[in-house]
Amino acid sequence: MTARLRSVLGSAYDRCRSVIASAPLTCIWLVILLITTIIQRTVGPSELDRILGERSTNLHHLTTDPVHVLFTSLFWIDGIFWLPYLVSFCIFHIPAERWLGSLRWLAVGLSAHVLATYISEGLLGLAIRDGVADESMVNVLDVGVSYFLAGIVGVLTYRIARPWRWVYLAGVLVVYGVSLIAALDSTAIGHFTSVLIGLAWYPMARRREVVPWNPLDTVRRVTSGSGPRHVGFSAGQE
Repeated sequence: MTARLRSVLGSAYDRCRSVIASAPLTCIWLVILLITTIIQRTVGPSELDRILGERSTNLHHLTTDPVHVLFTSLFWIDGIFWLPYLVSFCIFHIPAERWLGSLRWLAVGLSAHVLATYISEGLLGLAIRDGVADESMVNVLDVGVSYFLAGIVGVLTYRIARPWRWVYLAGVLVVYGVSLIAALDSTAIGHFTSVLIGLAWYPMARRREVVPWNPLDTVRRVTSGSGPRHVGFSAGQE
């Protein structure tokens, strides 16, 4: 092994170790999602329906066993491809956990996950009661990490320097707003609600005394040949 190769591998190892140390919960979560995704791809359709059905945050389970489904639904994805979640976690979750710290990051994400689930499913319950939605929607399949992620996407608005903060926020509202307009269902309502919950954490976010991330600084580092130091948003840690 050449000295050059050892240097590259050593640098990569150091960066991976730094990421894991600064965002341990996100990294552990990704490993669990990889394991459950492998399970999803190896079991039969009927067994998969049973597994996901038992962890679905639908109206039936929210009224009979809410703690169990709210927790276990976070470890299964709505689909069979893990790589897109790896990308989104690296872009949003890792920078957020580095910036906020693990406990604050967890508080933002869980509040979005729990509150958006109850708000969206509560509205669905009203629609069923009024005859607007079919009664079978009580047992609809609803698992995944998207409400947690949307909350983090929202709070990361405050990590970005002005005026880019407003560009980012406009993009987030357009993406989630268009989905809401295109399909006014419980999932779209839950996603948009999660973003608003993330934005509502501004009082906590403003107390994080770190220099806001300026995308121009990253562009300058890349074009100068030094490259960005961190994945996603430049991270400030306490």
